[in-house]
Amino acid sequence: MLKVYLNKKEEDNILKGYPWVFNNEVNRFEGNIENGKVCEVYTFDGKFVAYGFLNTSSKIMVRILSLNKDDIINKEFFKNRIAYAISHRLNLGWNATRLVFSEADFLPGLVVDKFGDYLSVQFMCLGMDLIKKDIVDILVELTGCKGIYERSDMPVREKEGLTPVKGYLYGNFDPRVEVEEDGIHFMVDIENGQKTGYFLDQKLNRDILRLYAKDKVVLDAFSNVGGFALHACKYGAKKVIACDISKRACIEIENNAKMNNFVQLEAKCVDVFDYLRSEEIKDLYDVIILDPPAFSKNKESLKKAYRGYKEINLQAIKNIKRGGYLLTFSCSQHMTPNLFMQMVSEAALDAKRKVQFLDFRIQAPDHPALLQSEEQLYLKCMILRVE
Repeated sequence: MLKVYLNKKEEDNILKGYPWVFNNEVNRFEGNIENGKVCEVYTFDGKFVAYGFLNTSSKIMVRILSLNKDDIINKEFFKNRIAYAISHRLNLGWNATRLVFSEADFLPGLVVDKFGDYLSVQFMCLGMDLIKKDIVDILVELTGCKGIYERSDMPVREKEGLTPVKGYLYGNFDPRVEVEEDGIHFMVDIENGQKTGYFLDQKLNRDILRLYAKDKVVLDAFSNVGGFALHACKYGAKKVIACDISKRACIEIENNAKMNNFVQLEAKCVDVFDYLRSEEIKDLYDVIILDPPAFSKNKESLKKAYRGYKEINLQAIKNIKRGGYLLTFSCSQHMTPNLFMQMVSEAALDAKRKVQFLDFRIQAPDHPALLQSEEQLYLKCMILRVE
């Protein structure tokens, strides 16, 4: 097995639980380089540190699998890891849930989402991609699923030297699947929906609308397929407007509303930035939900993203009814919690309105994060009341 020797002191973070070795942290190799295969990682002076997937073509040269020298990295190893991840989700008891969350579940480069009887999977690194068949066999055995669809069509694969791909891995089924969340029924398009089909990480944040939506007029901005809007209806909102720039998303919103007989829900196919700036929303909404896409995909774009986040929050704070509730989100890992709170504070000052900070929330517990890897705490939510 190839041995990867680190520069001096580079093992410290890994031994504390950090899941990656970057290419500038590697000093030398010993043995034959086989990208995608398991390698051994050693300190500069030859002490064992970890096993991991190797890829010299990637900035993340080694993705850590285990710190235990006695582990044998084989199919049984991955079966035990996946079973451990699934056991936590069984405790949650959700019909639609993330079963495996990559490094946060000690399974680098693997994401598995469960939508009823079907799974949507992503293979994001070369090492995991090479053992795809084993992973599929394990998932079928452990979950008893009726079908598995691959959604490895994300750009991050290109950094691993992989091409985007999607298609059936097990079974032949209609990729439009009906699922249930908090008693609400809706359709998930595993084949063409965002990410793996639906944003499961917002489950508990959608459910928190039970505290804020009753008898209110609600705006769900950047609605996607209407997750927040549907929950607002369930919890007694008087009227709900769901805005998204995608015509496809708006059709899905309307179909999901009909499925649940939510007659108070209306979809608007608009540019959300323009809608938030329009005079028509002044003092119209009691509750505004801002759940935009990740404006910042990398550190270089953070300054521009900050302005985008601030603009939508400023307009929401400026135009919401007195005493209204703002639920504002960022799913960008580069927008840290402190930076996010700073941005919202600046938006409130510029809007010349006082706000009360009621709650801070993160991603649902089926999307864990490692304490040693702060970028995994990517989803932030602030709930505010505007004077």
